[in-house]
Amino acid sequence: MRKNQDVCSVAELLPGDMKCVLLGDARILLSNVDGKVYATSDICSHALAYLSDGFLEGSVVECPLHGAQFDVTTGKALSAPADGDIETYEVRVADGRIFVAIEQPVPAKG
Repeated sequence: MRKNQDVCSVAELLPGDMKCVLLGDARILLSNVDGKVYATSDICSHALAYLSDGFLEGSVVECPLHGAQFDVTTGKALSAPADGDIETYEVRVADGRIFVAIEQPVPAKG
């Protein structure tokens, strides 16, 4: 089941900025590209490196460890040494807040 989680205010993420937020065990990278917010995994598909420590230029984030690049609007890997795409999440902006849709565990029936 997907649930929208309130992660931060729009004012905290200006165009060209990126920010990591934690949702449970997930590290989510928020990126503001020309006023539109996108959410992806914050972890590089090549090695355990946080993309939020890297660089955002337009819609491309570059991993700080080995330089792999990803399109934050689609999650697509754009350059080696990326091992694959990164996960993307649905984003909704309402009342000055940013919401990210993330899978929630279904409680066990007991």
